[in-house]
Amino acid sequence: MKLLKAAKKDFFELLPPIIFFFIAFILILTTKRMILSEYQISWTGFGTAVVGGILVGKVVLMVDKLPFINQFPDRPLIYNTLWKSLLYFLAALVVGYLDQLVHFLRKHEGLMEANRHLWAEVVWPHFWLLQMWLAVLFLMFCTLRELIRVLGREKINHLFFGGRSNKPTSTPYEGQ
Repeated sequence: MKLLKAAKKDFFELLPPIIFFFIAFILILTTKRMILSEYQISWTGFGTAVVGGILVGKVVLMVDKLPFINQFPDRPLIYNTLWKSLLYFLAALVVGYLDQLVHFLRKHEGLMEANRHLWAEVVWPHFWLLQMWLAVLFLMFCTLRELIRVLGREKINHLFFGGRSNKPTSTPYEGQ
């Protein structure tokens, strides 16, 4: 029963980042498809968006378990937002690298040989473009999460969707 509760809790923690990054990756892949279609190159990548969303969601969940993730809870939101964005970005970079390395390990003997082929076959402009997008997406994601952390889920729902709110309308940063 305890394991089931933990799995359910992890699932609901995973859901927001998976949905956010799935939608973001769909937008990136649609943009890529539209650009490539101009040159009569067909390309699909729906599976990439699904796997990418799940992978980044898992990275967010793993990084959230680190004891130093909420380093600046009482400082202005920009501190925690930038700190968490950096940690998520670096973790996603490492996980993405290891994911690609595993694919190359299946084809080549030894870690060094697989790593050499990985570095040789990377399409660097594509790699850097994806990293820029990930940095911006993590920044947006962390900004939203920090606002929800400070204002509360109910207040955010009220601000976005209207309706009655039972919470007081003041925030910790009002009057500062």
